[in-house]
Amino acid sequence: MIICRIFFIIFLTLGIFSITQTTGLAGTSNIPNVVTADIQAGIEHYIEEQTRLGDGFFKLQYNEKELRLKLVRVHTEYLANLGPRYHFACVDVADIEGDLYDVDFFLAGDPGSMTVTETTVHKINGQPFYTWEQQEDKTWHRVSIENAPKNLLGVLSGHDEFDFLYMAILPEITGSARMWLPLPTSDAFQTVEVISMEIPGKSQILKDQEYGNQVLFVNLEKEDSNKNVELLFHVRRIEKDAYVEPQTASEKYLRPNRLVPLNEDFKSIAEKVVKGKNGDLVRARALYDYVIDNMSYIRNGEGWGQGDATYACNVKTGNCTDFHSYFIALSRSISIPARFSIGASIPSSRNEGGIHSYHCGAEFYAEGKWWPVDISEADKYSNLASYFFGRHPANRIELSRGRDLVVEPGPATGPINFLAFPVLEIGGKPAKVKVQFSFNRNVVCE
Repeated sequence: MIICRIFFIIFLTLGIFSITQTTGLAGTSNIPNVVTADIQAGIEHYIEEQTRLGDGFFKLQYNEKELRLKLVRVHTEYLANLGPRYHFACVDVADIEGDLYDVDFFLAGDPGSMTVTETTVHKINGQPFYTWEQQEDKTWHRVSIENAPKNLLGVLSGHDEFDFLYMAILPEITGSARMWLPLPTSDAFQTVEVISMEIPGKSQILKDQEYGNQVLFVNLEKEDSNKNVELLFHVRRIEKDAYVEPQTASEKYLRPNRLVPLNEDFKSIAEKVVKGKNGDLVRARALYDYVIDNMSYIRNGEGWGQGDATYACNVKTGNCTDFHSYFIALSRSISIPARFSIGASIPSSRNEGGIHSYHCGAEFYAEGKWWPVDISEADKYSNLASYFFGRHPANRIELSRGRDLVVEPGPATGPINFLAFPVLEIGGKPAKVKVQFSFNRNVVCE
């Protein structure tokens, strides 16, 4: 079992995620090995060169219009070697008009000399036009969103089981440092087993009293610079729907958070949205639909990703934290208890590899039950809007719940906004940590 787990960690740490595609290329004996870093360098070089030729913009023809784009990021978790001298890359690029495009590229060639053979717009502001499905012959094909089954849209019903690797790569540490990381725990919907923990420095487990989260606290020194923190968990998860929580104190979820305030602006909006509607379940659905209709999933610019309800209300863009914080603020303003949780969405269309980031959700209280919602996913996939009102799929892991987390010892900057990525302070000042999430459903050895 230990040997198997070690190989799993090596596989995910290297990020070598290969899928097979029919390429029609022959003669593979002298073809160099390609890893994801080669593909990333290839697509970044292509976009850089096209940007130079485009007078500072990556220009792309789309719907009889020339888009002028800037690179936002390469999705390193989706880089793939499809076959001999044939590769896949996906990037986010922002248009000068403010829209965010997700673009798929197919490349041909060897490391250092790759050329782009096909370019397709996959998403606009988070809303996809197609998804990918792997056939029995291991080739991948586009499937329109309208015809795609739930598993291609990120949803596994029933149950799921997987190993989840949480890896943090420390930066240069110039003095004493402290770090806080989430430790997922078991509950009615997930069972979490700790397989291994590799932690530099000195560590202890803390608990926040408000929400019951376990937090891994680590003291670090200069000699811990550039080391890895690796936490490997085995997770069994079931689909979450509306549920009764014994002895729930729902009234505490009417209180504001630092970035989810209660004010007249939210109350005024919410009251207009729910006017003429009776019952908290119906009123919550009206707020859910309102957020979908009035926000766009754009992770670009300044301010997104903090779960700032005021930002979301004013700018009307953001990621899952912003969508759900806005919903929570609106709900609480008309006396519907609502709360926040964060973790990761485990890909449903493949069984191993990287996970692009964290993913969060919300729950509201009505008719004696907590009702899960995932508004940002419902915004992406309109045909799943009814599913995500009252359900979270099985292919999830919850890392922590709640906002403004208080632990002792805690960060010098005060309560933790939310805890998915590590919170690191060097000399009492915030510092960034590179994070990689990976998973594997195929670990069967004992």
